[in-house]
Amino acid sequence: MKKYKLFDPNPRTPKPLPPKGSCDCQFHIFAAADKYPVRPGAVYHTPEATIQAALKMHKALGIERGVIVNSTAYATNYRIMLDGIAAAGPNYRGIAVVDDTLTDADYKRMHDGGVRGVRFNFLKVLNIVPAPDTFKRVVDRVAEMGWFIKIHGNGQDLLDLADLLRPIKVNAVIDHLSNPDFSLPVDQPSVRFCKELLAKGNWWVMLSNGDRRSTTGYPWDDAVKYAKAYIEAAPDRMIWGSDWPHPLVTEDMAMKNDGDLIELLYRYCPTEEIKRKILVENPARLLGLSN
Repeated sequence: MKKYKLFDPNPRTPKPLPPKGSCDCQFHIFAAADKYPVRPGAVYHTPEATIQAALKMHKALGIERGVIVNSTAYATNYRIMLDGIAAAGPNYRGIAVVDDTLTDADYKRMHDGGVRGVRFNFLKVLNIVPAPDTFKRVVDRVAEMGWFIKIHGNGQDLLDLADLLRPIKVNAVIDHLSNPDFSLPVDQPSVRFCKELLAKGNWWVMLSNGDRRSTTGYPWDDAVKYAKAYIEAAPDRMIWGSDWPHPLVTEDMAMKNDGDLIELLYRYCPTEEIKRKILVENPARLLGLSN
């Protein structure tokens, strides 16, 4: 397993603080492999990124709510996610990785433990791309549970999946701005496709990882126009996630400070009202939390 950079252990407090009730809609947690075994074929594992370290980061950022997205390192073994939600408290939820091996009892256990969605990883580097038939069966199950789905892939992945994605009726989140190519104009095919999905009314976008797609470097000015294009299309269905502890950051890449990342979100927002929607109101509605 390749070694990647560790997250910044000293997140700075953003200026200004985010609105009360703000939510980090995606972070991952890890622990020692002897307690939570890592699946064969996992691409990365960051045992230092515990729930305690994540909550320290949230406290520094002024974040009061969060969503633990089970890492591909654990795949369908959801125990660390449920333990993390229990440790974090009632303002936290979970997103699972599932397949056809999970039973009704597994789904009930996860729902009772705070899970409200499923994430599908179509990035081939993560070694966990679902088969189309499995994807369709899981989406049907998600609909029964009243959950939502998250789609992780790059722009070309989404275009390749268009026929699979267009019929979806449940709430569905496109991760990381759809991972567009920042060397191309904003009006590139994958962004147009995501805006087509947004027009359906059940699709959402997570305004995250603009820093990682940037070709200009800090302060990531080239990310702003992509985020604003999505906000203009559907301000009531935009959310934000830190993606802590920032998986797959290699030695030749700079590790970001999470205070800088939430301030990047501020630059996306044309008004304080929009900022509050993205950080508080929209995630509360999606996750079933009170405002």
